[in-house]
This record gives sequence, structure tokens and C-alpha cells, in this order.
Amino acid sequence: MKLGVFTVLFAEKTFEEMLDYVKNAGLQAVEIGTGGNPGTAHCDLDALLNSEDKRKDYMDKLESRGLSISAFSCHDNPISPNKTHAQDSHDTFIKTVKLAELMNVPVVNTFSGVPGSSESSSYPNWPVTPWPTEYSDVLNWQWEKKLIPYWKEQGQFAKDYGVKIGLELHAGFLVHTPYTMLKLRDATNDAIGANLDPSHLWWQGIDPVAAIKILGKGNAIHHFHAKDTYIDQDNVNMYGLTDMQPYSNVQTRAWTFRSVGYGHGIQEWSNIVSALRTYGYDYVISIEHEDPIMSIDEGFRQAVKNLKSVNIEEAPADMWWA
Repeated sequence: MKLGVFTVLFAEKTFEEMLDYVKNAGLQAVEIGTGGNPGTAHCDLDALLNSEDKRKDYMDKLESRGLSISAFSCHDNPISPNKTHAQDSHDTFIKTVKLAELMNVPVVNTFSGVPGSSESSSYPNWPVTPWPTEYSDVLNWQWEKKLIPYWKEQGQFAKDYGVKIGLELHAGFLVHTPYTMLKLRDATNDAIGANLDPSHLWWQGIDPVAAIKILGKGNAIHHFHAKDTYIDQDNVNMYGLTDMQPYSNVQTRAWTFRSVGYGHGIQEWSNIVSALRTYGYDYVISIEHEDPIMSIDEGFRQAVKNLKSVNIEEAPADMWWA
């Protein structure tokens, strides 16, 4: 597997400065934001779509440094009850898939999205309990009337363009667990898969290795984010895992995003890497850095160091001993 980085953390650097930094860190791939929450610091989506020369120049700068693009990312909410927001998200997604096809980028990452509770809603609604039964009614409506119809159409669109969709399993959106991932995939097509990020699994009480086994058996892992989570059990006892405190309240939060190796040990990350290889994922491990108590540079360097110590790069040998 190759190591890469989600370059949104280097938004203050120019494209060339970012590429040099990533190359010098010994990585092989970059994940580029094309809009939505990741922003557009290193990708002018419209300019690249409209100019073959600009696309060639863009790729030349990558390839001259021995780098590839693991994915384009436009994480947003294309089924938001805010019609303007939903349309902007959708338009960016469509353009991103078209650009991915033109530039031979195999994966586009985003969120599944979450609608409101009815057609008249102004704000998103994320039901997390089946009772009172109104919550179950809302959830069924969201899936049947909004989520499945949208992704059935967009899944086919992506498939027609030869692009895979990596939906990040993220709380607050309807696809946030292995079960909801597979449920949507079954209702759409196999272009829909996971951008699997263990940091969002740990705080939900999901073992990432088990999730890799579940999704890997169905060839449903399209991309992988490397980010850690520290769980503070004392604070869990006070606030629960659905802690609504700001991420900056590190001392009192139930859980906090951390750089790789600072929430869970290297052995656990070794198990994750081995599970990815065992269950068919042999693509890019893309570092995402959202650690509130480390600088960008140090958090990134530590993640690179820790992942390099456990990554499996080479193809397995023949079983000469058996």
C-alpha cells in the first residue's frame, strides 16, 4: 500500500510548495479537495475542467515529483434541506466526477448527506434512536425519499464515468456505520463504497478491524483515511459519546481526534494495516490531520513516522514454506 495525505491541512501552501513538502516527507500520493468542506486551495475545479493544457500541467507537476492523486474530495451535504446548499454540493460533486474521469483519478470522496425530517424542513435532522416512533418514521422517509433516490442516480452517473464514490462513514450523516454503508450499496450499485476512517468508528464503539473485515469481504472499501481518536472514559461517563462540546474543549470532551498513534497504539494500527491487506484493500492510506493539541507539521510528521513503521508496501511472497 502507498502512503498519502489529505492536503487540506496544507491549505496555506501553494500547490507546488505542498507537493514538495509531501514528496520530502516520503509519501507517494495526495488527496485533493475540489470544494465543499475541504475547500479548493489546491484545485481550481472549473479551470481544470475547461482546459486540457491546465490538466496536463497539473499532472506534470505531480508526476515529476513521483506523486499520484489517490482521490478528489468534495465532502458536503447534497441532500440538505437547504436547497441552495444541496444544489451547490451536487454541482461540485458532478464536476468532480467529470474531472476525476478526465485525470484518471479513480475515487471521489464525499459524505452521504442527511436531509431534514420532511419536505418543509429548514435544517438537517439526524435520528439516532428508534423511539419515540416519530424518529423511526423520519429515518424511513429520509432513506426512501431522499438518500436512496439521490445515490441511485449518482451511483450510476459515477459508474458511467468509471469513477468510484468513497462515502466517509461520519456521524451526522445517514451513512455512518458498516451497516448503513452496505444498506445503501445494496440499494444502489457497487460504485458506492466507503472512504473508511477509523477515527469515526472508534468513538461510535466500532472496532475498525472488524469494520474492515465486514466491508472488505464485499469489496466495499474504495479509500482509507488514517486518523486516530482518543477516548477519555471519565468524560464519557459525564457527557456520553454523542458529546456536543466544541472540539476545542479537549480537557472535558468524551473523545478527541488525534494524530495516528496518539489515540491507539502502534499494534492496533498494525492490525488495521494487516486487515486492509488481508481483505483486499491495496491502495492508498491517506493521512488526515485534525489533532487539536499538535501543530500541523508535528502531527503530520508523527503520523508519517508511525504509519511507515507498520505499512505493508510490497506484494506478499509465495508461500515457500507451505
